[in-house]
Amino acid sequence: MEEAKQLFKKLKIHSLLDLALIIPTSYNDTTLSMTLELGKINTLEAKVIDSSIYSGKLRVTFILTQSGRRLSSTFFRVTPYHHKLFEMGSSHVIQGKLDEYKGYLQMSQPKSIKVIGKITPKYKTVLKESEIVSLIACYINEKNLYNEGLDSKEVSTLMHIHFPKSMEDIYEGNSFKPDFIAVLKFVEAYNHLKKLRGKRIDFPAHRALNGDISPFVDNLPFTLTKEQQEVIAQIQLDLSREDKAAKRIVVGDVGSGKTMVILASVMMALPYKSILMAPTSLLALQLYEEACKHLPKNVKVALVMQGRDEGDYTEADFIIGTHALLFKDDLPEASLVMVDEQHRFGTKQRQSLETLVSAGNKKPHFIQFSATPIPRTQAMMESELLDVSLITTTPFEREVLTQTISKQDFPNLLTHIKDEIAQQHQVLIIYPLVEESSEVPYQSLEESRGFWEEKFENVYVTHGKDKDKEEVLLEFREKGNILLATTVVEVGISLPRLTLIVIVGAERLGLATLHQLRGRVGRNGLKSWCYLYSNSTQNFRLEQFSQTTNGFDIAKLDLKFRDSGDILDGTIQSGQRFKWLDLAEDEEIVLKAKNRLGSVEIDR
Repeated sequence: MEEAKQLFKKLKIHSLLDLALIIPTSYNDTTLSMTLELGKINTLEAKVIDSSIYSGKLRVTFILTQSGRRLSSTFFRVTPYHHKLFEMGSSHVIQGKLDEYKGYLQMSQPKSIKVIGKITPKYKTVLKESEIVSLIACYINEKNLYNEGLDSKEVSTLMHIHFPKSMEDIYEGNSFKPDFIAVLKFVEAYNHLKKLRGKRIDFPAHRALNGDISPFVDNLPFTLTKEQQEVIAQIQLDLSREDKAAKRIVVGDVGSGKTMVILASVMMALPYKSILMAPTSLLALQLYEEACKHLPKNVKVALVMQGRDEGDYTEADFIIGTHALLFKDDLPEASLVMVDEQHRFGTKQRQSLETLVSAGNKKPHFIQFSATPIPRTQAMMESELLDVSLITTTPFEREVLTQTISKQDFPNLLTHIKDEIAQQHQVLIIYPLVEESSEVPYQSLEESRGFWEEKFENVYVTHGKDKDKEEVLLEFREKGNILLATTVVEVGISLPRLTLIVIVGAERLGLATLHQLRGRVGRNGLKSWCYLYSNSTQNFRLEQFSQTTNGFDIAKLDLKFRDSGDILDGTIQSGQRFKWLDLAEDEEIVLKAKNRLGSVEIDR
């Protein structure tokens, strides 16, 4: 038993299904071949009729029992064993790749088979072949697989894969049968969900929160979208429980109106306190401005940033801040904790905020928000760890024309930029690098700024290393025509007059990043343009991106080009690898696995 544990540790597996999902990479089939198949492995009965030594090599001529044809074989690195084995007149079952040269059959260094009709799986692992075979034989059986919750078809499939009776049972052409692949996808999803479920830990809440949201909703100058209302209803249900603290993530597309959901949640928490952490001062300031604008005047709002506070956070109903919150040792107890753009914080930072405002074993209700859309299938996976809500629509139709351009299109681009500026609109140009690099075939931000500053007025420049980037962005919002930047603006301040963005070297960026950048334009419903500047005349990824505007559809596309997130390790970006399951396509399979586990589907 202890030896098996050590082998499991070497394999880095944690469940029986992990072991069952170590699938043979190939099989050695010693079933006698019924016909001769050139270019393939054949297993043939044969008799030695001649043997000779030439240049240290053993040449053996066989006559095939079934066809009566001659077959010549050459053996290299000859030992006395070979001479004894292939004595004149001896009969064998030989196996090897069969070829033909000038009408003569050949088989280089064939194996002499002792057991006929046996199919032996071959595994590629860190273990010795004998060790992995022994583990499979010991633990993979019908009883154990049924105990894991698999049905008869799934059990039968895995047993056939590991202990095949014939190759026709499992293979169609050179790969597993489609039914077998469907089972492997299901078992992968089911196994992953089981492990996620085992990681979820729920705590009682400080208190149930049942604040009235109508003073906020009724006074909004617009109507909330159907999806906003649905998510707000889900959060109301979460917060009304005292036995279990909310643990929810709200994932919305760019411009989907998550801020209104945040403010509605604040109203639910009253008369108790809420706290929200944002990744940048700009975003915190923007949320503060929106809260002051839309929340009832009797709701006290405070802002906490490095070197700057607004209002008294010790007395406020709603505290908004950056990571500077983590350094306040007098933060009041909060019944609701929220994190915006959660993917910009590490797991430890998010947990630290939760701990700062917690008391005893009870936890505050905890809601995270993200503007990085994920495929519904991935959301279904993640909902085993925390509850997931998706907002897939925007409050208004955004008209953003996306087009790939190259050097020859530059004169037309300049004309378009001039036209937009003439209409008091703003332009954003994203560069791949701040300074020149021989590794990147595009001009850098610093190389280009002279050109733009000469051609246009009110040109602003910022990047990740710029200590004053937040001040630059705020000033640009009010006074600027053109902003030159790196991807630092991917998440940040809203720029309502921005109608044109140029992304230089667009093929170097992931689709999710491109979508976030494109989301900077057209925020107020103005007709807008996104130009993907590329030296590559044809790029399938960019073409697909140009034709797709919905962030959730783009997330599915993105999965076709990268791995999906590993939430077992606390991240939901790229990294987790599924061998069979395709998170972009296999929603039905994941749903089947969730239903098998008796779980509830995600809230959208």
